[in-house]
Amino acid sequence: MASSFPLSDSGRSATQGATLARASGQVPDDMAMIRAAASLTRDLNAAKPGVYWADMLASVTVGYGALAGAILVDGVGLALLCALVAILALYRAGSFIHELTHLRPDAVPGFNAGWNALVGIPLLIPSFMYEGVHNLHHQRLRYGTVKDPEYLPLALMKPWTVPLFVLVAALGPIGLIIRYGVLSPLSLIIPPLRRIVVERYSGLVINPAFRRVMPEGEARRHWLVLETLASAWAMTLIALVATGTLPLRAFLIGLAIVSGTMVLNQIRTLVAHLWENEDEPMSVTAQYLDSVNVPPPGLLPELWAPVGLRYHALHHLLPGVPYHALPEAHRRLVRELGVESTYQLANYRSLAGLVTRLVKSSFGSRARG
Repeated sequence: MASSFPLSDSGRSATQGATLARASGQVPDDMAMIRAAASLTRDLNAAKPGVYWADMLASVTVGYGALAGAILVDGVGLALLCALVAILALYRAGSFIHELTHLRPDAVPGFNAGWNALVGIPLLIPSFMYEGVHNLHHQRLRYGTVKDPEYLPLALMKPWTVPLFVLVAALGPIGLIIRYGVLSPLSLIIPPLRRIVVERYSGLVINPAFRRVMPEGEARRHWLVLETLASAWAMTLIALVATGTLPLRAFLIGLAIVSGTMVLNQIRTLVAHLWENEDEPMSVTAQYLDSVNVPPPGLLPELWAPVGLRYHALHHLLPGVPYHALPEAHRRLVRELGVESTYQLANYRSLAGLVTRLVKSSFGSRARG
């Protein structure tokens, strides 16, 4: 198994870095790293519309084409191969929801509407499920606390938490069909239910204590349009299956593929951070050390952490840098700061090593308890 220690040869282990991150009050900000990150990447902040559109459209084309293949081809082996390709391609297409939360409205003209039409509505993950939520995760005083919608101290929780975390994602497509095809229309005539739907079932979050507030103004109109479209699609899908117009076999294959994308994303989420903070405010450097980069030379992270997600720690340093510029930003920082820097402590080698580390930490937490 490949080591999960940082890629540097400095002799400081990932365990030491994690300990620093957890004891956040003892981690002063590494201003040299923060200044270097800002100064070396000023020319990388502009999104390239051609890259966004080409990548997303290619992912959608391959994903839906492979989905059709999984349903139509003869032979189990070939169908499974098509399903695997569909999962990877649609997962990549879906991952652009993360970019949408950071893009200025005019940065890539039409991309928000295009992504929602091709990915968000068909997969029942309209962008409002992440817009207005993910930005809270990046607030310095909220990150890693009970107010962070995208954080749980998984490494300090019971060992069964990790498999349960993944199992919940496997059931995600069914939950989304119920949310949009049943709860959403019912909530129009049952006001108390509407409040529950908005607060608890309108965000892609992992913190069960998080409660969402309906936005106002243009953001509210954007939400309602997308929710209406998603609900119409979910009800249509239910009707097509109920009447036999859409064969049950085809529906179940599609459901399994979408479930696969959500499981893959949930596994990626398991290693996006070290998850060792217990509701303490963290410095920028501590937040960086609690996050994970899995940079080259490995190739597999491009499949399980696509659209820049393999540079998640760097993203927390530079949330405004578009995904296609993160590899160059990483190379510049490595050259400038060297192998002895704090920057190297968030760079890891493998998914397997990080998952193993998380599981061991959860067992260690039980022993300490």
